[in-house]
Amino acid sequence: MRKLIIAVLAFVLVTGAEEAVAQMNRRSIKRNNKRMMTYRGRKSSFEKSNSYNMVSVSLNALNYYGDLAPAPSRFSTDISFTRPALGISFGHRFGPRYTLTASFMYGTLRGSDVESADAGDADNGRFRFQRNLSFRNRIKELSVIASIDLFPNRDTYISRVRWTPYVFAGLAVYHHNPQAQAPDTDLNGNPLAEAGEWVDLQPLGTEGQHSTLPDSAVNYGIKPYKRIQLSIPMGLGARFRINQLMDFSVELGFRYLFTDYIDDVSQNYVDLGVFGDNELAKAMSYRSSELFTPPNPPYVSPVDGRTYLVLDGYGREHPDNLRGNKNDRDIFMTTTFKLTYILGKSFHRAKFR
Repeated sequence: MRKLIIAVLAFVLVTGAEEAVAQMNRRSIKRNNKRMMTYRGRKSSFEKSNSYNMVSVSLNALNYYGDLAPAPSRFSTDISFTRPALGISFGHRFGPRYTLTASFMYGTLRGSDVESADAGDADNGRFRFQRNLSFRNRIKELSVIASIDLFPNRDTYISRVRWTPYVFAGLAVYHHNPQAQAPDTDLNGNPLAEAGEWVDLQPLGTEGQHSTLPDSAVNYGIKPYKRIQLSIPMGLGARFRINQLMDFSVELGFRYLFTDYIDDVSQNYVDLGVFGDNELAKAMSYRSSELFTPPNPPYVSPVDGRTYLVLDGYGREHPDNLRGNKNDRDIFMTTTFKLTYILGKSFHRAKFR
């Protein structure tokens, strides 16, 4: 009887253990199936799947907005003076929307009163035409720009979106050197050795930057402007996918400048006597005599005692004799056509554990 009881208990225990193990296995399989159905790969792999490097070349069109524009409006420019610029850049894409790009650009800005101003416009064009200033400026720019896409790319670089608009902004450092062509003669009618040459304007101090001006001078305290400057690039664009490795972009951007001397023009005329014996500086500061023979009598400079013949409102010290408008800094616009090649990616296939 005792043996029978022991056998029954043993059978019950073994059967119960087998049922418990089977139940645990069923639960484990169910959990694994659920994990496999909901698995989307490791987060780190997904985050890196749309990060990659790229290199770009660009053709740009530069337009100048400043004191030598056709009209005093901040948005006035002469389209005929559009000049090309070339650029190269390296960028890295961070995740679905963000890109950081380092670029170099080289191009030229141009402006000319006599070619752009309307001499028949008595309000503004005639003043600019009679002023007869001009310049060119070759820009060498290094920039770092961040851009944000409107449509995110949540997949690999191969299956990125077909197109997306984006906005951008950044910081740039650039070298500029405004120049102008020297006239044939100085203000006294004597031939200039530099006639017809493009001469650097900053060393001449055409508004008295390198001269000792009296306290009463309108431009008193003026200092030479720096040829290495900072700017803020900003704008918008659209990028289009060409194939798995190439994109084409179109951008419209502006450079907000921290100088008003991209064209060497900003403040008032100074008395020509402050230039001393530098006849080239005098000829580049006041250029109306190349177009007009002033009807008014000559004046004697209180600085050097010499006699000068200038047009009323130009080439003479007076608060109303404006050469430029120092209250509005210059800007320039860039229209960019860019071809981009994708160099690599950071994509790792998801692995089930």
